[in-house]
Amino acid sequence: MRIRVLTLVFLMFCGLAVAQTAAKPAFRADRVLVIKKERTLELLDRGKVIKTYKVALGGDPVGVKTRQGDHKTPEGVYVLDSRNAHSQFYKSIHISYPNAQDRAAARKSGVSPGGDVFVHGLPKGYRFVGAAHRLKDWTDGCIAVTDEEIDEIWAGVPDGTPIEIRP
Repeated sequence: MRIRVLTLVFLMFCGLAVAQTAAKPAFRADRVLVIKKERTLELLDRGKVIKTYKVALGGDPVGVKTRQGDHKTPEGVYVLDSRNAHSQFYKSIHISYPNAQDRAAARKSGVSPGGDVFVHGLPKGYRFVGAAHRLKDWTDGCIAVTDEEIDEIWAGVPDGTPIEIRP
């Protein structure tokens, strides 16, 4: 009887250890770098690339975002500042665009800079598309990855992480 109890306690401990390990992200990034020309999103930790994803961008991705509705993915340094598990996409992480510089440039041009720029998964109900979504830039200025990839990014990139978007 005592051996059964010890075995049960041991198995419970092993199960708890596995559950705790599974709950931790596989990595923790301290910076995100998007290179629009290469259609890549890199997760970095202390300057070292720890994960790279291929992405789809805004439908008119070349150049700087200057106004709402231009379908351009912004360029500059921002922050991943909040997340939405219930967006129109599988999951989305908000990018702090527009910054003060973006707002000033838009004001000077007499236009709205826009907003609602995210790193996100696929539209709900389109998970089956998978990596094929990258065959065409299709977002309204966001950065899109697959649903599996946004799950990894969601787990390994905390709110407050800087994101730099380069041409």
